[in-house]
Amino acid sequence: MQKVNVVCVGKLKEEYLRLACGEYEKRLSRFCKLKICELSECKTLKEEGEHIIKNSSGYKIALAVEGAKCSSETFARKIKAACDKGEELTFIIGSSCGLDEAVKSSADERLSFSAMTFPHQLMRIILLEQLYRAFMINGGGEYHK
Repeated sequence: MQKVNVVCVGKLKEEYLRLACGEYEKRLSRFCKLKICELSECKTLKEEGEHIIKNSSGYKIALAVEGAKCSSETFARKIKAACDKGEELTFIIGSSCGLDEAVKSSADERLSFSAMTFPHQLMRIILLEQLYRAFMINGGGEYHK
């Protein structure tokens, strides 16, 4: 089964965010082995970056506003290519202060979901939804329209 990791800084504080995350974790469980690693916020981005790098493995994708943008279909193709190779995927979400340059440099790819800025807690839900959508596209499911 495909391994997908999400390394993120901070915990989901609001109940509605935890419920949304839980729903997508449940949906994704039929497609992949999902592991969410919540790291504590640190006093500096450099310190956070060191913790992120230490907890990241496989093909690393940093979510960053300056990253490449893609459609849901293109994202699905990226996920399929990783699955076909048996490659572990790690998505990295920084804190509200962003990501240290060392994390961005260590990533295999930088991905942007929008030119807009999203709260890092909400970004986790958006990522999980897009992962679910990608697996549904790849499986020929009707979720994606």
